[in-house]
Amino acid sequence: MDAQMYQQMMELQDKHWWFVARRLIIEQVIQTLKLPESAEIFEVGCGTGGNLEMLARYGEVYGMELDETARLFASDLKLGKIQPGCLPDDIPFPDKTFDLIVLLDVLEHLEDDTGSLQALSKKLKPSGWLLITVPAYPWLWTRQDELLHHKRRYLRRNLQQVVRCAGYCLHFSSYFNFFLFPLITGGRLLLTLFNKNEDELVMPPTLMNQLLINVFAFERHLIRRLFLPFGVSIMLLAQRN
Repeated sequence: MDAQMYQQMMELQDKHWWFVARRLIIEQVIQTLKLPESAEIFEVGCGTGGNLEMLARYGEVYGMELDETARLFASDLKLGKIQPGCLPDDIPFPDKTFDLIVLLDVLEHLEDDTGSLQALSKKLKPSGWLLITVPAYPWLWTRQDELLHHKRRYLRRNLQQVVRCAGYCLHFSSYFNFFLFPLITGGRLLLTLFNKNEDELVMPPTLMNQLLINVFAFERHLIRRLFLPFGVSIMLLAQRN
């Protein structure tokens, strides 16, 4: 992504409804994995480090980030070991394998999603977990995807196929950001219809922001218990085959 986008993310990642609620949902899923006390966790594409504090509650955190600007932001938090790298051919920490690897809205940035996941499978311990989130539905593509340098958006079945082809056993997958789907979809379609290029990463008023957090984060009570039939994003959990 552009350096300006990373600066914007750093300023918003601790308070914007989308980042806050997504972290709460992801944390709920991680809690169900019953990781070992000394778990080693690898965040691929850690960006400016917005997830590191949450991940550090469950083990020792390692991060990989290609962009130097974002990597410096993340390193300055001093919440884990952060190294440069990119997929599929330049993965840091060559002597490490991990109990959990997370790619949180990263896979859609990669040219070779299958090859990248194949490379990461070698970094998982035999009982290790892979946790992925990606944006859903190619027809939801807008200018925001271009600003974020996305290569694609996924259908759930397409993501499952990519993960299986990369040599993983699927445990769970579902759409999420379900309750806000009509609002977000309607807004995106209107922007596309009227050829508007408004930035979605804008901080709403405080009360509205808290309401959106509460609505989105409520899904943490449903995820892994129910399959949500549609949503703005997709979550997938897998292990090495």
